[in-house]
Amino acid sequence: MTMDIEKLDEELESKEPQEILKRAIELFDRIAISFSGAEDVVLIDMASKIKEGMEVFTLDTGRLHPETYDFIDIVRDRYPVKLKVYFPDYSEVESLVDKKGLFSFYADGHEECCGIRKVEPLERALKDLDCWVTGQRKDSNVTRKDLPVVQRDPAHEGKVKFNPLANWSLKQVWDYIHRENVPYNKLHERGFVSIGCAPCTRAITPGEHERAGRWWWEDATKRECGIHLRK
Repeated sequence: MTMDIEKLDEELESKEPQEILKRAIELFDRIAISFSGAEDVVLIDMASKIKEGMEVFTLDTGRLHPETYDFIDIVRDRYPVKLKVYFPDYSEVESLVDKKGLFSFYADGHEECCGIRKVEPLERALKDLDCWVTGQRKDSNVTRKDLPVVQRDPAHEGKVKFNPLANWSLKQVWDYIHRENVPYNKLHERGFVSIGCAPCTRAITPGEHERAGRWWWEDATKRECGIHLRK
């Protein structure tokens, strides 16, 4: 589909997330919501009020918290969506573990493991899509401060990416969750804010930034798994 993405972003920049999401659904047939965290379930809740049977995908790295697996099925049972789970290539996982063990990322950085467990499965998830929707927010990470509402995906050439919550704060996300009775990962009740794989996620303390619990042993400017930014 040929369209002026910059013009569309400018048009939608000040709109509410529901309106941005509605436009994405109207413009694209081959569209799906990427699901992992609280923001994504807000989008699923919004989308379910616009259109039934929305495509939703999530990435099972094989190292998620038990609470996250419970959460996936809660969302599947709650909403009228088509939820597909993508897994990493087992041979790539086996090769990495055989060569470097189960926790090489603490010494080598997380990029190699995330590349196998997240980036490659995402490539398969996006293969037949023209557009995907994410729960990214500008204030969630220093790497996202210039995040547009609509963009040509810099990591997946040719795909269009909508970020309807780009201008929302974390408080706005949770206000919506409580107001609309949206389900959430029970780890949030134990101090977890941004939740990823179990070995790479910890609860944060009062005053810490929400991403402080992700890959906490690395510099804050490197705390992306690679599905949104390519090195």
